[in-house]
Amino acid sequence: MGAWVIYGLGTLNQNLPSFVTIAPRIPYAGSQLWASDFLPGSYQGALVTPSVEPMPHLRPLVPAAQQRRELDALADLNRLHLVARDGDPVLATRMRTFELAYKMQSAAPEVFDLSRETDETLALYGLPRGSTQGFAWQCLVARRLAERGVRFIELIDSGASNNWDAHSDMIAQHAPLAKNVDRPIAALIKDLKRRGMLDDTLVVWTTEFGRTPFNNRSDAKGREHHPWAFSSWLAGGGVKGGFVYGATDEHGIHAVEDRVHINDFHATILHLLGLDHTRLTFRHAGRDYRLTDVGGNVVRDIMA
Repeated sequence: MGAWVIYGLGTLNQNLPSFVTIAPRIPYAGSQLWASDFLPGSYQGALVTPSVEPMPHLRPLVPAAQQRRELDALADLNRLHLVARDGDPVLATRMRTFELAYKMQSAAPEVFDLSRETDETLALYGLPRGSTQGFAWQCLVARRLAERGVRFIELIDSGASNNWDAHSDMIAQHAPLAKNVDRPIAALIKDLKRRGMLDDTLVVWTTEFGRTPFNNRSDAKGREHHPWAFSSWLAGGGVKGGFVYGATDEHGIHAVEDRVHINDFHATILHLLGLDHTRLTFRHAGRDYRLTDVGGNVVRDIMA
């Protein structure tokens, strides 16, 4: 979705990536979660890892003027190389990343410098001054990226281990994870609202599937994968607050009221961002593709 949104809306800041993913560790699906698939590589996300150096190698090793001359010379050679290879899109993407990386050297360090944030703001997120770890850091950096015109920011809470995949003991696994994310999420929404940003920033909290309300064994503490019914929530960006849409059966097994397919969910998000999901197409392998494939209906009842 990040790649499709950037493809449709473009960028607001030429010195930062338009699509940024912040993840403490590599998740199960790896870079698929911020890749562009068959869209041009220039629309893929840039990975940021919470640490002292969230984006490595930002500091140049030579004076700025010398580096500019070197990069200009390299760009000339790359252009000749590109022409000789019929404008290879992978090579063209690599060339654009070189120039963006140069611009990021001045813009990115300021984004990740939280020293000027007030004690009150850090306390709101639950982030100790000087800390560069945890979901609180991710949420605060997300707000700072949004302030600077980054279009799409994806926050991933955990990696391929110690995550929400609670097959063995749901309470034991989910309790510390929920404690880690609850306060920063609330802080992010409050912070966006008090800065006048929530009306034009859409916060999407979602997952790829839910958890069964039962298990095959009565003594099992864990739960299994459950695609038939699960919940997501939206805040800001033109949606109603304090409003629940849809319902499951009495056992929480199937969605039975106002069901929302994933294509409907995507269509609605794109609509809230000002995009018509039926017209946002990209030609690949001989046909026009959409993020919503050949389905999707905008859920207008959730809109303010």
